[in-house]
Amino acid sequence: MLNFSFYNPTNIIFGKDQMKNLDTLVPKNAKILITYGGGSVKRFGTLDKVKEELGKSEREIFEFGGIEANPRFETLMKAVETVRDKKIDFLLAVGGGSVMDGTKFIAIASTTDEFIGKESELLKFGFNPIPVKTALPFGTVVTLPATGSEMNNGAVITKGIDKLPIFSNFTFPKFSILDPTLTYSLPATQVANGVVDTFIHTVEQYVTYPVNAGFQDRTAEGILQTLIEVGKETIENPTNYDARANLVWCATMALNGLIGSGVPQDWTTHMIGHEMTALFGLDHAKTLAVVQPAIWKVRKSSKKEKLLQYAERVWNIKDGKEDEKIDLAIMKTEEFFHSLGIKTKLSDYNIGEDDIQKIINSLEKHGMTALSESREVTLEISEEILRKAL
Repeated sequence: MLNFSFYNPTNIIFGKDQMKNLDTLVPKNAKILITYGGGSVKRFGTLDKVKEELGKSEREIFEFGGIEANPRFETLMKAVETVRDKKIDFLLAVGGGSVMDGTKFIAIASTTDEFIGKESELLKFGFNPIPVKTALPFGTVVTLPATGSEMNNGAVITKGIDKLPIFSNFTFPKFSILDPTLTYSLPATQVANGVVDTFIHTVEQYVTYPVNAGFQDRTAEGILQTLIEVGKETIENPTNYDARANLVWCATMALNGLIGSGVPQDWTTHMIGHEMTALFGLDHAKTLAVVQPAIWKVRKSSKKEKLLQYAERVWNIKDGKEDEKIDLAIMKTEEFFHSLGIKTKLSDYNIGEDDIQKIINSLEKHGMTALSESREVTLEISEEILRKAL
């Protein structure tokens, strides 16, 4: 097992009717900005419930809506201006991963004097923590299980055609309320995206190479098996509480740092997928479902031990030669995505051979020229992966 430092201070409040805890979780005299996305939290009454709970104490409450599915720098800067103008001292993100990601940027940009007027520079640190000394405190009310942003310190922000990661030691949510019933009204395609996103988050940290990290491996396998068990059920029967609760908790646990501690991590799928979303507007999870099987086919040799473990432990494939087991596991993974209504080929989304170079150019622009757990995925190998995904 590799050396690691694991730190996660987020307080998780999980289950039915947990919104009632908001009044005790948020400072009594806070000036709050509630952030949300396209309006579904208004249509389904979630925003009203939030405001009702917050209104039980003497708080000033402001709202900022319209944060996009891929939160845009320009939109978030409008929220930053509101924070500064109204002297907001607490943020509450109500929504899914994009709202939470955007709120993390707002929390940093609003409180770092050295970046006033040059906030775009906050997007230049990549996977290194932004060198700030504080951020505005915030909590979340989760309405879409997918990204795990409710229990980590990372975010992805869009500026122009670039999707840029940010991290800070100060952007862990103070608390996150996870009430699975708040997700019942989600469209089926968003639930399917959440299942796939969680699945790929898990395998990015699991299907690498062995380091004898038994706990991390078994936990990752448990997440994957649970997703396989509940994925189709929670789409077809959205009010099945136990199925949805398991999806919600899997999404959080997949990316809160636990299964990634002490193990090598890949993230090639995400880096290529981010470029596809930025260039073609394709849903993040749908890009992942296209890229992941192709990566395993191209890198079957370098990932052989963990792919075999994945085949045997997750899919219970015991018979056949090693290559046959791996091929069957990849096929079963694609079939699982298909069962959720998610396609797995570039051609399914009218992305063809002529578009591959655009993706490669974007990877090169962002310095993504040595990807994977071994840093062996060059631009040439990325191109091979994309061609395999056609």
